[in-house]
Amino acid sequence: MSIMVPSTTPALITPGRQALDSALHQLDQAAAHLGLDNGLRTMLATPRRSLTVSVPVRREDGSLDVVQGFRVQHNVSRGPAKGGIRFHPATDIHEVTALAMWMTWKCALVGIPYGGAKGGVAVDPTGLTTRELERLTRRYVNEILPLIGPEKDIPAPDVGTDEQTMAWIMDTYSVNAGYSVPGVVTGKPMTLGGSLGRGGATSRGVQIAALAALGRPPEGVTVAVQGFGKVGALAAQYLADAGCKVVAVSDITGAVHDGRGLDVAALRAWVAESGGVRGYAQADAMAHDDLFELDVDVLVPAALEGVITEANASRVRARLVVEGANGPTTPEADEILAANGTTVVPDILANAGGVIVSYLEWVQNLQACSWSSGEIELKLRELMLNAFDEVKALAAERGLTLRQAAHVIGVSRVAEAHRMRGLYP
Repeated sequence: MSIMVPSTTPALITPGRQALDSALHQLDQAAAHLGLDNGLRTMLATPRRSLTVSVPVRREDGSLDVVQGFRVQHNVSRGPAKGGIRFHPATDIHEVTALAMWMTWKCALVGIPYGGAKGGVAVDPTGLTTRELERLTRRYVNEILPLIGPEKDIPAPDVGTDEQTMAWIMDTYSVNAGYSVPGVVTGKPMTLGGSLGRGGATSRGVQIAALAALGRPPEGVTVAVQGFGKVGALAAQYLADAGCKVVAVSDITGAVHDGRGLDVAALRAWVAESGGVRGYAQADAMAHDDLFELDVDVLVPAALEGVITEANASRVRARLVVEGANGPTTPEADEILAANGTTVVPDILANAGGVIVSYLEWVQNLQACSWSSGEIELKLRELMLNAFDEVKALAAERGLTLRQAAHVIGVSRVAEAHRMRGLYP
């Protein structure tokens, strides 16, 4: 049975729609493997709540723009909803729904008591002044205010948002509540109740997953990173610090390569000053697409979804793909990579470090306590490695890919929560 989600409008083949189709395909595979009945399959495929809002933005010149915002709570059977908020011009309701669904399985897979959610605003934040961005954020939060809260739905940063965005969200929510509510968001500044280790947590999780999947010492392991941004840049740094040789990276401005190994710290400094990797003089420029075809041990797609497709998967030469981004590999590409013997550590496992440390930040806020960076690192590593070992064992036992095994575990835990809670009324 193929799972379909009802829609009141014709489906358009947008990147967001492709992401949702991929998420539904993965759910369909897991549900079939688990033998779930049709009713439960449909329930797991259907978001609990989906909200689309209009967000007016007053520009500095006095003009008014109106953009669309979204918040989707996919599933809350195992706890409050959890998921980032992204500001990106291509964001739509389909993409946000797919990301919320992946978050549901991710939280269940790593064993934290959350359901999945996601939010987004279809806007290019680089085209806004700081004051315009603050007004947009606060107005968007005001529109989704009935859905969020420390016991209902806890946003976090994502593409195009950061700890400053979370500070504005926390303040807007707190002003409406009449008192300070730090637990309404995670990924906040430390001065507002943020957690040590949260800033690079997703990247640290990518490193932990990559080294676990390698199964050998990291010295001399070659790495290419697609997407040298919030996740990819630090993932490259952490892998280099562990002894890997990062030979190529790319971002929206270009791609650079050095077979001897890039000085990742120097490249990060260049990007911070110039705005992108293009023009970095200590490496050779290369085409974006050529990065996927490099003969490296590890490829880390860490940008947006749908970058490894049926069109280019056969040219991927990396022995190991570790997904720092959400949904970077299409189902068709998955089949090609598996047939070629390429191991893929799936997004719901590889990039789970962010939500793990978000959970730890939330717990600290609720208990009015704080943990050291060492304690955070130990808890993150333990949860990541436990999840990896479970996925690897199930894949070997049942002849599944790591992605299939990860989804079987995540979906089964959410399905079990549904069964135990029953259906009201």
